[in-house]
Amino acid sequence: MKVIVITQARSGSTRLPNKVLKEINGKSLLQVHINRIKQAKLVDDIFIATTINENDDQIVNLAKRLNVKYYRGSENDVLDRFFQTAKSVKPDYVVRLTSDCPLIDPILLDEIIEETKNQNVDYYSNIFEQSYPDGQDIEVFKFYALEKAWKEATLKSDREHVTPYIRNNSTYKGATMFTSNNHGLDVNYNKVRITVDELRDFEVIKRLIEDLGVDKDWKTYADHYLNNHEIQAVNSQIIRNEGYLKSIREDKDIY
Repeated sequence: MKVIVITQARSGSTRLPNKVLKEINGKSLLQVHINRIKQAKLVDDIFIATTINENDDQIVNLAKRLNVKYYRGSENDVLDRFFQTAKSVKPDYVVRLTSDCPLIDPILLDEIIEETKNQNVDYYSNIFEQSYPDGQDIEVFKFYALEKAWKEATLKSDREHVTPYIRNNSTYKGATMFTSNNHGLDVNYNKVRITVDELRDFEVIKRLIEDLGVDKDWKTYADHYLNNHEIQAVNSQIIRNEGYLKSIREDKDIY
């Protein structure tokens, strides 16, 4: 069964422009992110899904240097961007990642892919119950589910964030359209923030990489974060999934 990773990346972030191209020790966050994905054993191909904006030429150039495939599409209709990226391949499974999570764990990535296959569900992730650190979100879904969402989803929040239509119409949420399950964790690490939305997030990632390097597992980074109150204090007040919550508010304004 063919499994592809699609990670979304653009330079036009409103809170921290060009964030995925910011460098730590000579490597951009996007490069760290891609290099860690490449360590996963169950991923057959990697795509960077970026936009047609001229500013994102630099992301395309980096994709070429990193020897990964790319697709350029809509900036705001990210669901369309994902579907168009995947449709030429028509894989069995698509993995959705975001490039503002540079320290994504390849071992966790393989665990979630393997469990998706074992359970044979349409959608499987570690985000229904947010017990993993922010920055380790991994979603795996069947291509047919992506195609169905692409055809049917109309809400702004569904188009901008790719998977809400699938999640909200799945069995884990009490619906019937898609089968789904959650990759849980016994200990709650959801107060750990190792993703980059703002400059202070970048400072946290910089500190973690300077202290530990770029090859540790998610738990090593998370425990270092929790054991260092100076690191925690930098970004502890930032709201998780703020972009999605904003889209939901805009749905209500429109409808």
